[in-house]
Amino acid sequence: MKNEILYLLLDSYADHESVFLAEAINCDENGIRKKPQYINKVVAQTLSPIRSCGGFRTIPDYSFDTVPDEYAALILIGGYGWLDEKTTDKVVPIVKKAIDKGIIVGAICNAASFLAKYGFLNNVKHTGNGLEQLKLWGGNNYTNQAGYINEQTVSDKRIVTSNGTGELEFAKELLLLLENDTPEQIEMFYRFNKEGFCTLFP
Repeated sequence: MKNEILYLLLDSYADHESVFLAEAINCDENGIRKKPQYINKVVAQTLSPIRSCGGFRTIPDYSFDTVPDEYAALILIGGYGWLDEKTTDKVVPIVKKAIDKGIIVGAICNAASFLAKYGFLNNVKHTGNGLEQLKLWGGNNYTNQAGYINEQTVSDKRIVTSNGTGELEFAKELLLLLENDTPEQIEMFYRFNKEGFCTLFP
């Protein structure tokens, strides 16, 4: 479905990196959205439950073999599974197809380093877990060191990258691209979670 947001999770994925985005997609300030604009779905290598870094088990909606052709965004959540080349090699065609179709792609933490490793960051401004990690993972395939920006999150040409502590900024940039709410509402969502209740409502 064109309104699905696909979160691609590998074994030992980082729990915290998807929560702000997924919550904002499914909820507003009043609770669960009655008519959400988008639907959150999980993709994993198989349909077997996948375990997070924190030990939570998640049941995928799609396997790598059953990813739909049409969807709104592909979100690559970081974690230790991106160190397994046998698995990540299978992700490459999924990402390439999404980028070729102009689908929004987000990658956070080690998933951003994965994009560098396979040359997906060579034509976009980007960030990640530091330039040195991108160079280490990317090797000769990473040719866009000049495009690296040392920020929590960078959005360029429908590709959003983030370091592993930028989950809130990551969510904000993706929500803006998706036009999930008005820019004012998205900014308030960001400030509320960044600054806290007591700061905004003393």
